[in-house]
Amino acid sequence: MSTQQAEPESQEAPDDPAMNGAESPAADEQTGGGMVDDHAEKRAELEGETVHIKVFRYDPEVEGKQEPRFDDFHVPFEKGMTVLDAVMYARDEYDSSLTFRHSCRQAVCGSDAFFVNGKQRLGCKTQISDLEQPVRIEPLPHQEVVKDLVVDMDHFYDQMHTVEPYFQDEDTPATEDLEEQRQTPENREKIKMSSRCIWCGACMSSCNIAAGDNEYLGPAAINKAYKFAMDDREDEQIKEHRLRILEQEHGVWRCQTQFSCTEVCPKDIPLTEHIQELKREAVKKNLKFW
Repeated sequence: MSTQQAEPESQEAPDDPAMNGAESPAADEQTGGGMVDDHAEKRAELEGETVHIKVFRYDPEVEGKQEPRFDDFHVPFEKGMTVLDAVMYARDEYDSSLTFRHSCRQAVCGSDAFFVNGKQRLGCKTQISDLEQPVRIEPLPHQEVVKDLVVDMDHFYDQMHTVEPYFQDEDTPATEDLEEQRQTPENREKIKMSSRCIWCGACMSSCNIAAGDNEYLGPAAINKAYKFAMDDREDEQIKEHRLRILEQEHGVWRCQTQFSCTEVCPKDIPLTEHIQELKREAVKKNLKFW
């Protein structure tokens, strides 16, 4: 197993152990402490194949690393290895400064969305064995890069909160009179897929409209609004309020039905279909017969 750190030609350092295939000090997964096993490379050779990954690097706070580049790592392959596993190995064994987000490793938290081989994917859900090598790992497009694979998600979260993503009911009785608000199986089935959203931002990153219109709500926010607007437990006044938010200039009508958001969603949510259904609801709301 070896690693080649991509550095500018003017900064060649022949004595750098990382450039000679040896390991550099690395952090353990959680605390940033611990040292690399000096025999890691030999173990990899004994175990067999390695995976070649090219990882985007950028650090605006460190002189010499402010120009975007790609670093190459050769990671020992194991059955079931995911993209996140490979990146974590590169960080722990070769370069502890490699920065990315991850949490649950079970495709639930949505924090490890990357741009892998030209497509938005969850790192913890994507099998290395399914990808062409070298595996190119980049931060999500159309978002400001903070460092390495970490992007600024503030705008995405702002758009999500714009649609008021929480249950509302104007007819809620006093606390002492509260009763269970039951939902029919049919209605639950209707909104089931929309409730799977994990706020990973993959769909927003893939959307060409969102890339050119910073005010566009985006497929994730509209899908979240769909979940509540189609819930029978909310009254009609609240539903109309949601539709007014969605039918604004930068709402559902900006969608051009390219299906890119649906294609990259790691939870297989039919985002484009939900957006089109909300368009129809907005039209019906404004129709008058007299």
